[in-house]
Amino acid sequence: MTKYRKVDPSVMLPQPKPAAPRGRRVSPEQQALIARMKTITDESVVYEVILEPGEKPLTVRQQVIRAARAAGVEIAIRKSEKGFYVGLMTPERRSRRGRKSAAQ
Repeated sequence: MTKYRKVDPSVMLPQPKPAAPRGRRVSPEQQALIARMKTITDESVVYEVILEPGEKPLTVRQQVIRAARAAGVEIAIRKSEKGFYVGLMTPERRSRRGRKSAAQ
């Protein structure tokens, strides 16, 4: 036989739903790259990104840029023989390509 018991009326109130995560979950490799980008604090810290045979340079470059943006670090990227050099953006490292601004 079914049993019935009296309970507190608060169980009928709507329960808040947990917030759904936005976007994809960050992979452990990307988290490690973000942590490495946070260590770039001055212009003396420069990393070389060495590409493996199956990796595409553009894909790796975009991953580095995305990790730096997530870490809150503005970086400069230069080509090397085996991949890229990544360092903190300084006025000397800023690109001079493109149209000049009206202030100049």
